[in-house]
Amino acid sequence: MQSRFRSDRRLTVRMGITLFLLGLLYVGFVAALIVVLKSWVLVVVIVAAVLGVQYWFSDRIALFAMRGRVVERDEYPELHGVVDRLAAMADMPKPVVAVSEMEMPNAFATGRNPDNAVVCVTTGLLRRLEPAELEGVLAHELSHVAHKDVAVITIASFLGVIAGLIVRFAFYSQLFGRRDQNTMAVLAVVMGVSAAVYALSFLLIRALSRYRELAADRAAALLTGRPSALASALTKVTGDIARIPTKDLRTAQAFNAFYFTPAFGAEPGLGRFFATHPSLEQRLDQLGRISAELGEATAPGKA
Repeated sequence: MQSRFRSDRRLTVRMGITLFLLGLLYVGFVAALIVVLKSWVLVVVIVAAVLGVQYWFSDRIALFAMRGRVVERDEYPELHGVVDRLAAMADMPKPVVAVSEMEMPNAFATGRNPDNAVVCVTTGLLRRLEPAELEGVLAHELSHVAHKDVAVITIASFLGVIAGLIVRFAFYSQLFGRRDQNTMAVLAVVMGVSAAVYALSFLLIRALSRYRELAADRAAALLTGRPSALASALTKVTGDIARIPTKDLRTAQAFNAFYFTPAFGAEPGLGRFFATHPSLEQRLDQLGRISAELGEATAPGKA
């Protein structure tokens, strides 16, 4: 079913190119492992199992990792009301609604398709945002589901996860495993191939992730007709996250690609070139342009 979120051809093209390039990388990676390990059955079974788990259970894994739980309407009626309204406006299935008991203000969406999606907000976000701001954030998350870029990021992340796990396994095998020359040579090749694959997939995913966040901001602003409310939420959430102790953000940072705004204690320096999100300035500039196009009376950054 086609939702009423504004389609984004450039996002679709970027997702296709990213998946194609990662697919080539994936095939080469598996082929290299089969040659090195001399057991195609073992490699294929392990890779297929991990991909299946990540694709089918990504929503449960994300909720568990971020201490989220599914909530019913009688527990959070206002939150359900906003999601109901946005799902009706977008003409898409209502996702499962979840809440994470975290002070960090944030939100994320996950799931393999619009019929199997979850949108989760933290209690820190609910306490800080006004209704119009919360609507903007949730519209942003629902647009990720409608555009199917959540599923693409989940699949794209798979190769990097596999490569990272193999690097760790090979590293510890070198430390604690057999020390004969042939084994060490095989492990060194596996580590080299896996590290190269991880680096390339990391860069491809980051490039796609930054664009998809801009696309979600744009789609949410056009659906709600209030880009200023989304700009206000972005400014407020980014500022509040910067004041949360870094130690409290470390667990969350592993899931930055899925968040409304990244869990950084401070604006990264050179790290912005490898960031999962565009800068706050880029996002506010885009919302400002949309506000001008819509003739919105309220200035961006104010609800």
